Amino acid sequence: MAEILAENLSGKAVMGSDGTELGMLYNITMDANSGRLHNLVVEPDEMVRDAEFDTDETGRFLIPVTRVQAVKDHMIVQH
Repeated sequence: MAEILAENLSGKAVMGSDGTELGMLYNITMDANSGRLHNLVVEPDEMVRDAEFDTDETGRFLIPVTRVQAVKDHMIVQH
C-alpha cells in the first residue's frame, strides 16, 4: 500500500468490505518503541450493531491495521 500521511486520514469514514458504514476514524494506536501501527480507533456509527471488533473503554472500535484493505474516499477494512 502506498504511504499516506496521518493528517490525510483524520476524520475519514471507515467502511467494512461488505459496504457497512462502521464510523469515523478517531485515532490510530502505535507502539512507541518500534513505530508499528496497531489499531484504528473508530468512533462507531449510531446504526452499527453487532460489530465483531474489540472496543476501548469509551465504546470505540479497535480495528487492527492489518485489516485495512484500501484507503481512498473511505478506509475499507476486512469485516
